[in-house]
Parts: sequence; C-alpha cells; structure tokens
Amino acid sequence: MSQLFQSIHFRDLRLKNRVVVSPMCQYSGKDGFVQPWHMVHLGARAAGGAGLVIIEATGVEPAGRITPLCLGLWRDEQADALKPIVDFAHSQGAAIGIQLAHAGRKGSCLPPFQGGQPILDSASGGWPVIGPSAIPFSQAHGTPKAMTTEDIKSLTMQFAAATERAHRANLDVIELHMAHGYLLHSFLSPLSNQRADQYGGSLENRMRFPLEVAKAVRDVWPQSKPLFVRISCSDWVPGGWDLAQSVTFSAELKKLGVDLIDCSSGGSSRAQQIPLGPGYQVHFAAEIRRKCQMSTGAVGLVTKVHQAEEVLSSGSADLVLLGRQLLREPSWPLRAAAELGDKVAWPAQYVLARQ
Repeated sequence: MSQLFQSIHFRDLRLKNRVVVSPMCQYSGKDGFVQPWHMVHLGARAAGGAGLVIIEATGVEPAGRITPLCLGLWRDEQADALKPIVDFAHSQGAAIGIQLAHAGRKGSCLPPFQGGQPILDSASGGWPVIGPSAIPFSQAHGTPKAMTTEDIKSLTMQFAAATERAHRANLDVIELHMAHGYLLHSFLSPLSNQRADQYGGSLENRMRFPLEVAKAVRDVWPQSKPLFVRISCSDWVPGGWDLAQSVTFSAELKKLGVDLIDCSSGGSSRAQQIPLGPGYQVHFAAEIRRKCQMSTGAVGLVTKVHQAEEVLSSGSADLVLLGRQLLREPSWPLRAAAELGDKVAWPAQYVLARQ
C-alpha cells in the first residue's frame, strides 16, 4: 500500500489515510452559523475519500472573523448547528476538525468575491480591529487597537470556550490558526509586534500569547483528541518571522501537548516575496519534523498524486493538506488511490463509477 493511504493515529484518533482537506474560507456563513453550502462543501470532500476534513477559520468572537460571512464558535447554538455536518463526515469514515482563529488586524473585510476591501465603519457592517501594536496591515486597513494584558487574558478564555464548544459538536481535531498574518501570528512576527511589555520584543516574549492560547486550549480539549497548530514558517520578508524561530516555537508547542504542526507561510506583510512553485513549503515541514521530532503537515501547491506520495515517502511530513486542488476535484483521494493501485472504500452510492 502507498504511504498516502496508510492509516495514522494521533492520540485516540485514527485517520484512514494521510489526505487532509485544508481549512478553506467559504464566506458563506450567517451570523457565524453554517449554512447548507457548508454541508455540501464539507460533505462532498468527506464522501470524496479524505481522511480528515478541517472546517475553515472560525472566529472565537464576532470581531475575530475575517469577514461578516465567516463562521464563528462563540455561541453554543453555533456548535449545535455543526453537528449534522460532523455526523455526515463520520458516516463516510472521515474525521473532521475545525480551525479556531482570530483575524486580528486583518479582520473586518469584504469577502474576496466582493472585492476584499476593509470595511472601515460599523454602518457598513465593519468592526474595530485589534493587534499586538497599533500598526495597520496596509494603508487601506484600519489601525488596530493595541491589546492590553486584560484583552489578552480575555481572548485566551474565548479560545478555551470555543474549544469546549468544538467538543460539544463532537469534532475530532482542533487546529489553532497561528499563520497568515492573523492575530496569533501577528504577535509572533516582529514586523507587526513592536510591544515593549512581556508580550513583545524577544522571541520568548513574542511567543508568550500564542503559547498561552495553546495551553488553555490543550487544558480543556480532551486528552484523547489531537491538537494541531498551523503556523507561517516564514514571513518571506527580511527581519521578519523565519524558519529558525518556527523551529523554536514548534518545540515549545510540542511541550504543551500539540500533536502536529501544519506548515504554511506568509501573510504578515504586503512586502513578502514568496517563491511560488510546486511544493514550495514542503521543506518547512521536513525541517520542523526533523529538528523537533514531531509530526508535521505539508501544504502549498501539492496537486499531483505522486507528488503527494513523495512528500510522505521521503519523510518530509506525516500528512498532506490539499486546498484548491480539492476545490477543483472533491474526489481527488479516490482518484489518487486508483492511480497508486490502492483499494479503498467508496461511498456505496458511487460504487458503480469505480473502475
């Protein structure tokens, strides 16, 4: 059997294969609640053979969303609305997780298909944004309020409360979003964090808030369930967050009981220079896996079946996360299994299409 279709365990959770649906914002929620679109979108990927489906970036408070149409988990009723989707994924043999997030200074924007511009006033549906320092993401974005230590403590509790709701919804995995320039990443990066207190300056201080969130989440998330963290391994800007700091940070996350680092990059600065190409982020996953002796996930322009297999067989990562390729082809895992000569279960309703 191929590496891609071998099962893997994280704590008490068994994934039937190593193909993961990367969290992808759909900008289709209403007041933070999932809608029928989410059942179709997530359900199609679960039926398409993925081992794990991760629900999009989900705000732990209303101001934690990227757009007014993003999902939230600040109310028990939002967790209850997720249950039918969770149940369907489980019925297809897929595990399902959720990415808990706070957009920080990159919040209060229109969805990309409406232009993506910042919404700068409440009359238009926007809200005040927050960050480590009063540094806007761009000239078009609002200047964030620099968080106080009380704000930091309160938001840490919001992450823990959302975690408890994720358990209420019977989700299998939590992934904390500490990437792409959103709030927790903005504390890590010296490009956006210019504080002079215990949450800024040195690497130890810049890691403090994200580590406090990880600890608070791990403390309330059942020990039988795995905790993942997505990080940006590089800002791709001189003087910004980089791989060496990512290795140090990942080692600290491991001590807190984080089970896997999902290795992405970028998003902190408009000045970033990203060398895009097939698998351009895989080396991040390989380096953290080797130096920290912990599981990693590889993501970023992994589209071909044998390319994904090589990521695993080379020891670069333990999981492969696919994004846009699975938007184009929800049943990519089923095709991949056939291409690699593996026999995997198909949905009973689709068996006649299997060759």
